[in-house]
Amino acid sequence: MGRMLADAAHKLGFQVVVLDPTTNSPAGQIADKQIIGGFKDEEKILELAKISDFITFELEGVNDEILEKISQKGKPVNPDPKVLRIIRDKFNQKVFLKNHGIPVADFALIENEEDCKKQGEIFGYPYLLKARFDAYDGRGNYVVKNKQDIAKAVKKFSGSSLYAEKFVPFEKELAVVSARDMFDTIESFEVVETIHKDNICHTVKSPADVDVRTKSKATELAEKVLSALGGVGVFAVEMFLDKNGEILVNEIAPRVHNSGHHTIEAYNASQFEQHIRAISGMPLLKLENKSEASVMMNILGQRDGKAVYKAEKGLEKLSGVNVHIYGKMETRKERKMGHLTAIAKTLKEAENQAKKAHKYISI
Repeated sequence: MGRMLADAAHKLGFQVVVLDPTTNSPAGQIADKQIIGGFKDEEKILELAKISDFITFELEGVNDEILEKISQKGKPVNPDPKVLRIIRDKFNQKVFLKNHGIPVADFALIENEEDCKKQGEIFGYPYLLKARFDAYDGRGNYVVKNKQDIAKAVKKFSGSSLYAEKFVPFEKELAVVSARDMFDTIESFEVVETIHKDNICHTVKSPADVDVRTKSKATELAEKVLSALGGVGVFAVEMFLDKNGEILVNEIAPRVHNSGHHTIEAYNASQFEQHIRAISGMPLLKLENKSEASVMMNILGQRDGKAVYKAEKGLEKLSGVNVHIYGKMETRKERKMGHLTAIAKTLKEAENQAKKAHKYISI
């Protein structure tokens, strides 16, 4: 994400400094300067702030306390660290959404094993046990299938703050990526459908194959979330569409997001450009979809070890396909190493092209 943000910032005329603990990080490879340091390292964050006019982040696991202190001293930090604090605690995120009239699945705070048993009686089985902090790609989720599962779930999350959530038997997973600028303008990309395998996003289809009412409702909900939060920048609002046609908000990402990668090719302005515009005080662009259909597929690591990127002959002949490799030096199974986007006249055609292209690439 940082790499694609840096690329967008360069195109708008900015110089870019990134903070990353990994030498020669994907973003650092194309940035003007990289500071080597952890995302919660106060000293390194202050070093970054000293030489930057605007500060943003592309993951939730950062030091929101020091970012808030920097913001209070007049340095623009966006999205607002207070917004980040609401979102990074997933239990408090659900409380915030419920208090603002945003529909979410039933949830409850968990403090011990007895609470887990109680929620099993209230929610029924299966239900979800979730980590409140530092969870992504399903790594902080556990499906509690029955009462006997509880001890195993509690052991897995030993030492973590938890909450429980009622299981939603959804028909589709949807997402809306929206941007809000400093002038209270909100621009939303079209509603997409996200396809997950093992809790990892594999495919994003744009536009989502849902009716007009569902698209309108999903966009309204996403923009209501942004207005309630009051944050500046790009936010991704992930949702469930249930069998009754109702929409529940699942999670919010206060940053550019996997469900918006297709916007690089599909729109007149990508989610990355819109984010840089928003956090630097520039007005957002009025969005125009340049494609009738697009499908994004993640390129995931297939083994553990040093990354070796290979593309077989024939990939270049596939029309409407664009490949993005992130430059990560180490690969792991299921690690996001890149993505590709296929543009076509129909979703079916775009999906077919994306699947063909995906077979040509290995890491």
